Amino acid sequence: MILFELVGTENDDTYQELEMSNGLRQYDFLRDIINASVKTQRKMMSHQIIKALNYHAITCLHTNAGEYRPCQVTVGDHVPPAHFRVPALMDDFVDLVNRRWLEIDPLAHAAWILWRLNYIHPFINGNGRTARAIAYFFLCARVGGPLPGRKILPGLIKENRDEYVAALQHADSTAHEGQLDLLPMVQLLDSLLKQQLASAEESLSEALPAS
Repeated sequence: MILFELVGTENDDTYQELEMSNGLRQYDFLRDIINASVKTQRKMMSHQIIKALNYHAITCLHTNAGEYRPCQVTVGDHVPPAHFRVPALMDDFVDLVNRRWLEIDPLAHAAWILWRLNYIHPFINGNGRTARAIAYFFLCARVGGPLPGRKILPGLIKENRDEYVAALQHADSTAHEGQLDLLPMVQLLDSLLKQQLASAEESLSEALPAS
């Protein structure tokens, strides 16, 4: 069953219910794969992790869940690379993520991960959800485990969509000029991570008995 083919729109109630359920399953898998990566000391990116996170996001919603796209797509004004270039581009992406794992400031690297995955747009659907999950996987694996908070970074980015899209568009425009500028994305991630960690402190304070 591919629900989008049955209902023809992402605004359908049944589609949105399954999308929400998929999001919860993707979060559970994300948490588990972070823990597994840290416990086994295999803190690195792989095609398998990227594809699995996309699969959990869009399975039964769209075709080719967890597979790199077999056709050209457009995203607003952005025309991603041709589909036949995607496997090689993703090879380069995985290689660069791993080679720079400890060499670059974590927020700067996470910002690059977000931008680059959205730019390549390797999947038929769910690219934003996958990119946000991958960036968060990197940050958590880099620091040694899941970060605390009532709402985690991928959800907070979604809630701040306008600022997020503006940061992606700024990076796109500067990349085309040969001077990639990820500062707006870094600043957004910094602000939202502080918000996530602050919510964890609030939850702890609420749980402690009054003195």
